[in-house]
Amino acid sequence: MQKMLNLDYRRDDDIWLTNTQTLRKLIGVLGIALPVLLYVFLWITAEHTVTLESISHYYYTRANPIFIIVVSVLAIFLMVYKGREPIDFYVSFTAGLFAILLLLFPTDNIAITCCDADAAYSVTYIQDSIWRVRFHYIAAAIFLLSLNYMSLFIFTRSNKPKWERTKEKRQRNTIYKFCGILMLSALVVVLLGLLEVIPADIYTTNHLTFWMETVAIECFGISWLVKGETIFTD
Repeated sequence: MQKMLNLDYRRDDDIWLTNTQTLRKLIGVLGIALPVLLYVFLWITAEHTVTLESISHYYYTRANPIFIIVVSVLAIFLMVYKGREPIDFYVSFTAGLFAILLLLFPTDNIAITCCDADAAYSVTYIQDSIWRVRFHYIAAAIFLLSLNYMSLFIFTRSNKPKWERTKEKRQRNTIYKFCGILMLSALVVVLLGLLEVIPADIYTTNHLTFWMETVAIECFGISWLVKGETIFTD
């Protein structure tokens, strides 16, 4: 455990989370865990076994604390991540900033009215606002696109030419690219659903927003875990 978390007790005036690799691993774990935690917690507390329309809709359920805490911690970690070059910090900070904003401007309500019996698993209702919902979509898109950019273009960088890179680095780059392409594909599906290119009955009935967001977030988490050299270490 000490090795995995890079716990260093040689200095007593230091804090634990100063190692970049540890930060990357934590970001990866939190990303991977988020959809699972939300689904399982709502299942346990409200016996609701059907996925919601989107991950953001868990804001209105008893899983709200998990959603807010995990996304907030992710946002803070992303905002303090420095990376190796200024662009790393700027893109990561942007992702963290818009993660906070998507919390401050939640998506549309689950329930039609307060205490809606048809949505008993919903415990929160706020006044409807089309502008809030639209800004939420924009914030979520920028958050995920920033993470996608990091996976495709930042994590794949190297100060060595291709023929001098280690086998492990090439393997990691393959994972970054695969995750990045999968993330982008998932976001395209969401866009097609919003534009109703995908028939609304198919898109809504199958909760494709939730599943595509889950794919994107899982890929994001895997990319960061790999960047933390959890696997394929040089």
